[in-house]
Formats: sequence, C-alpha cells, structure tokens
Amino acid sequence: MRIPPILNVHRHDTDNRTLITLTGEIDLNSAPLVDASLRQCLHDGIRAIDVDMTAVTFCDRSGLNAFRYALLHTAAAGGSLRLHHPSPALERLVALTGSRSLFLTLPDALAGSRPPPQLPPLHPAAHRFAPAMPTLPSGAL
Repeated sequence: MRIPPILNVHRHDTDNRTLITLTGEIDLNSAPLVDASLRQCLHDGIRAIDVDMTAVTFCDRSGLNAFRYALLHTAAAGGSLRLHHPSPALERLVALTGSRSLFLTLPDALAGSRPPPQLPPLHPAAHRFAPAMPTLPSGAL
C-alpha cells in the first residue's frame, strides 16, 4: 500500500497580500488542498497571492491545473498570482503546456476589496492555453 504524499501549506498574510509556502508533493490527491487554500485567500479579501514553490518536490498536471484555475479566479477578482522558485521539472511542465504567460503579474485593480459572495464561473474559452513565454529573471513564472 502506497502512503499518500504529504503537502503542507503555510499562509502568511500582510494586508491584502499573502505568501503561501508549499512543502511536499502536489498531485491528484493533494491538488484539492492547493485549490482550497488559494480560493480561501480570495474569500478572505486577499488580492495578491505569492506562492513559494522552493520546497515542492513534485508537481504534476493536476497541480498545474489547480494553479491555472486559481489564476483565473484571482484575475476575475482583479488580483494577481505568482509562483516563485518553481523546480526545473515544473518549469518544463509549464512550458510544455503553454501556460507560462498565465503566471505573469496581473493588476491589483481591486486590492483591499472583498470578493463577490460567489466566485464567477469559469468561461469555457478561459481554458485555452496561452502561448509560452521565456522565464522571468526573478525566478517567478
């Protein structure tokens, strides 16, 4: 019997910005925790989300999808989502799926405001991949 991977999530808020530090593996079993953590930020009024990926040892397609959906919801709320210090494997996965441009900083148009009672539904066209872009010098996607 395989022991499920462990993912630890630590959140540190400062005003309307948060740093989420992930430690462990992000896969089909743990991606819902990532999704729930990022959605909770929006519900708490956070509009700038930085995710430290330094201690993530594995991230598969389900983890990438959790980040993509979180970015779409964050952008719809006028916020930004940035991944910092992704592993080379995650950088390759992002490049192969054409998702690199999704992790550029977006404007904080609604910084400090409360999110709508319900997150807006994702539009089917929002699931299309954007063209790949080169890695930013800061180590952020």
